[in-house]
Amino acid sequence: MISKKIKDVMISGSAIRAMFEEGKRLAQIHGKENVYDFSLGNPSVPAPKAVNDAIKQIAQDTDALALHGYMLNSGFESVRGIIADNLNSRFGTAFTFKNIIMTVGAAGGLNVALKSIINDGDEVIVFAPYFGEYNNYVANVGGKIVVVPPNPPTFQPDLSALKTLIGEHTKAVIVNSPNNPSGVIYGEDTLKELGAILKEQSKKKGEAIYLISDEPYRELVYGQNAVPFLTKYYDNTIIGYSYSKSLSLPGERIGYLAIPDEAEDSENLIAACSVATRILGFVNAPSLQQLVIGKCIDEKTDVSAYDKNRKLLYNALTQYGFECIEPQGAFYLFVKCPIEESEFIAKAKQYNILVVGGKSFACEGYFRISYCVSYDMIERSLPYFKKLAEETIK
Repeated sequence: MISKKIKDVMISGSAIRAMFEEGKRLAQIHGKENVYDFSLGNPSVPAPKAVNDAIKQIAQDTDALALHGYMLNSGFESVRGIIADNLNSRFGTAFTFKNIIMTVGAAGGLNVALKSIINDGDEVIVFAPYFGEYNNYVANVGGKIVVVPPNPPTFQPDLSALKTLIGEHTKAVIVNSPNNPSGVIYGEDTLKELGAILKEQSKKKGEAIYLISDEPYRELVYGQNAVPFLTKYYDNTIIGYSYSKSLSLPGERIGYLAIPDEAEDSENLIAACSVATRILGFVNAPSLQQLVIGKCIDEKTDVSAYDKNRKLLYNALTQYGFECIEPQGAFYLFVKCPIEESEFIAKAKQYNILVVGGKSFACEGYFRISYCVSYDMIERSLPYFKKLAEETIK
């Protein structure tokens, strides 16, 4: 018999994945060109050419035993040093290779961080809307999710509500900026205030409350927007990064944790994360992909295609009467449902438009559009979005 925990996960499932699978089914019936699947955040911009070139060069020029063998749990020191230097030059930090732990993407990194700090019954606070897999990551280590209610229309963290939810069992707060699903970037003033609150509450508790920053979308920003680097505002910060979106490598599962020396008991925290990497079964991040990152540290995905999609969708949908905040980063549009959420999702599906309900992000009454798709598909979908608006917006 399977475990109760995994059975519960199977029953609850992932609405995002379920809608993605539904898209495959509908494509077989109606034809792929007649299905408008906005469910999954799967990059549609290819990885930079330099990435594939690096893979070929590394495979050709590196001793096979060295390339495919074990290394330290925390990864190649040379690559970690390159990442540290890159962060230092961009954000004025003072990292060395010792502050960086290579991880199996941001998801692997978050699980490693939580495994390292959470005891049974500890609470982890998240701000709605948030990526629903956080629920599973926290449950994996015996913790409990505490949700700060959403703060529309800006969707900036509600820090007044946060203060009321911090208690004796609070061990960490997770933030995600640019945010999935809203596309909002948390502003510098907000993060300064958040850091001050956590510093004050940590002092009251007599132990650190960790701030975990989940940053797979850090490089996907538009216009003059910028993402503040959180270690500037709060010492007890753990940065979790992924190259899945910034280099269009979601299937390669490569990222890192960055833990500053200023964090409380940082030496033991870093060591704990290295051990957690092993005991969670990752052992280490993929060796080839680590070396690729070392060679491609300055490469970037061209976000202009996402920006073009963003503008087309946002301008069209708001013109049709839908309400949503203009995304500053990531590749999601978070739109208010003009009618009850499940009814709206069902009506959209009648037009072969597949979106994910806000309930999956602890923000019922909204729906998420993932616009990392072809521009042509968006253009073809717009007449049906217009029909949806005419049918549902009073």
